[in-house]
Amino acid sequence: MKKFSQGNVISLGVLSTVLLVLISCSSKKDDKNMNELALPVFEVDTTTVILDNDFLGTVEGKYDVEIRPQVEGVLQQAYVDEGDHVEKGDKLFKIDPSQYQEDLNSALAEENVEQANLINAQTEVDRLRPLVENEVMAPVRLQKEQSNYKVAEANLKQASAAVSNAKIILGYTTITAPVSGYIGRIKKRLGNLVKPSDDEPITVLTGVQEIYVYFSVNESDFSKLRKTDPTVRDTVSKEKRKEIGQRVSLILPDGTEYSEDGFIDATSGQVNRKTGTVTIRATFPNENAVLRSGNTVTLVRHDLKKGRILIPQKATFELQAKKFVIKLTPEGYTVRQLIEIESEAPNNQYIVSSGLRKGDRILVGGMEKVSDSTKIKPLPYLPDTLVAPTNNSLKLIDSMNHQD
Repeated sequence: MKKFSQGNVISLGVLSTVLLVLISCSSKKDDKNMNELALPVFEVDTTTVILDNDFLGTVEGKYDVEIRPQVEGVLQQAYVDEGDHVEKGDKLFKIDPSQYQEDLNSALAEENVEQANLINAQTEVDRLRPLVENEVMAPVRLQKEQSNYKVAEANLKQASAAVSNAKIILGYTTITAPVSGYIGRIKKRLGNLVKPSDDEPITVLTGVQEIYVYFSVNESDFSKLRKTDPTVRDTVSKEKRKEIGQRVSLILPDGTEYSEDGFIDATSGQVNRKTGTVTIRATFPNENAVLRSGNTVTLVRHDLKKGRILIPQKATFELQAKKFVIKLTPEGYTVRQLIEIESEAPNNQYIVSSGLRKGDRILVGGMEKVSDSTKIKPLPYLPDTLVAPTNNSLKLIDSMNHQD
């Protein structure tokens, strides 16, 4: 049998002790790793956020001109039909001119009479002047004829004015377009008697190369707008509003996005007492006449917020009406963090105004599994959905990048 020396026994004992220590340490390390929770973690960063605020709006043409007769008469002819586009000065309607033509003829005849009277008065003055100069006749007779001349001259001017007035009135029998635009519904038909005092106009001419969209906001939102958007401040001129104003876009009744952007250019001077709202006007180009007066559209106001912290809503939880997140320390331990929310953002996100800063890491889900000082094994956070930005949002981001 082989015998072991005392030295060999001691060596084996030391080796066994070392192995036990190593096994123990490895076991503790494995237990520690097993205790770490693997949860998705979101790293906070700053970004530019586009918040779309929707408002129901009503379209009105830049010009909605009532076409009314300026003289009374029978509607004799219509040169246009409903929906026609006309240019400024085009003929629209004809009122029977016969009565007004007779008035002009009478005025012309009266003018001719007064012209003849003036000639006669001038002739008499010319005849008497040399007689008075040669003291053949007393000057009283000449003075009388000179007065008659002045009366005849005044009568002629009055008759000429009557002719001019008759021509103007006769001209009113042809109704022309005061602006370029589209003919609305024609409410008077041929043969109808029309007059200036009629309750309804013959039609309405709408100029829609540029259109107005009117929408309303409540007092609270209006106060916020005045602080963040210079275009709704009274001290800003219309030209300046167009230059610096945030762009607005439209969603048409069929759900499609209107191709042109507009800008806010006017606000109501007072709050509507019944509704508690303020009316705001935006102007849009409309060269292709896509929009018409009376359209109901959705106006979208794009609010650009630079340097904002954006986090998923599901990274938050609420305690006693306050919002919290679970933040990770640099060592990877959890700590509860109070935050302030500025507003909601698209894609189920929040804009955070305080409590977080760039580079912070927060849990996204699994908050019910942890308590303070829980060790976390971070997993990458993958959003559930990504919503593509609208065309107008992309244009806004592009224009903002050029400005920077």
